[in-house]
Amino acid sequence: MRKTVSFVVLFVVSAFLHAQRDVTEFLGIPVDGLKPEMIQKLKEKGFVSSAINKDILEGEFNGTQVNLHVATNNNKVYRIMLCDATPIDETDIKIRFNRLCQQFKNNSKYISYGDYTIPDDEDISYEMAVNNKRYEALFYQQTMTVDSVAMIEEVRNLMLEKYSVEDLENPTEEITADITETAIDYAVGLLFNKPVWFMISEFYGKYYISMFYDNEYNKANGEDL
Repeated sequence: MRKTVSFVVLFVVSAFLHAQRDVTEFLGIPVDGLKPEMIQKLKEKGFVSSAINKDILEGEFNGTQVNLHVATNNNKVYRIMLCDATPIDETDIKIRFNRLCQQFKNNSKYISYGDYTIPDDEDISYEMAVNNKRYEALFYQQTMTVDSVAMIEEVRNLMLEKYSVEDLENPTEEITADITETAIDYAVGLLFNKPVWFMISEFYGKYYISMFYDNEYNKANGEDL
């Protein structure tokens, strides 16, 4: 059984990078752990506490002055949010948004499944005010390490919840297809737990970028309800 599952899993996910509990990183720092520890690590990267609120950090990121917020769930960090410190006009925000899309697209650390650039002739102020359109771009951080053995074991355990050892030692075409689908879902799931996305936000006729580095593992999933 082990050989059968191992062969199928390796064949199906050979194009995927995968890891065990691999989480989103911001400036090389895992988006995880306790908030005070995260704030200290960010200060070591050059960010400083805001004079208004010590939980808000200020600094430069990707050539732009930003305000940085650390969000938690059950005392665990699940999000780093960056907001441009200085709002700009419609023309400039469109340029900034499209430039970010291109930078992420050209960065081998990220993968995306869409083109989010805004057409030159689009009236974003009208679209946002009248049609409530949201201008967002979603990317996923590529996992940095490979652990094929761990993935095979995880898929194997999932299969044992549905089939007997005997079934998996001599799988039918239907079971083999199920193994393949499960392996793909598992590999894609690892990727989808590391989203980095940004959007255009508006404030009294001016615009700024809000950017989010999320650790989906630490997000609330209704467990406290």
